[in-house]
Amino acid sequence: MENHNHTHIIPYKTYLYILAGLIALTLISVGVTHVEVGEFSIATALVLASIKSILVIVYFMHLKFDNKILQIAVPAIFILVGLVLFITFLDYNFR
Repeated sequence: MENHNHTHIIPYKTYLYILAGLIALTLISVGVTHVEVGEFSIATALVLASIKSILVIVYFMHLKFDNKILQIAVPAIFILVGLVLFITFLDYNFR
């Protein structure tokens, strides 16, 4: 096993910016529920939730500083899940 002695220090200001962004995106997603956007409400909620999850994974779970294989595997898994959801919705629409 390798000893990972590389320290990465992220300033607290960055965490506060990410927290403010997450709060803002949450308020936007709550605001979208009060606005009549028709079919786009679910898509908007999914996009906002995806952005929030990416921010949490990259900064709070430190994916930004992980191995390259994990930096490739995690987005690939998200793309795979998105593809499965897309195919499921296609099947649901064409029944």
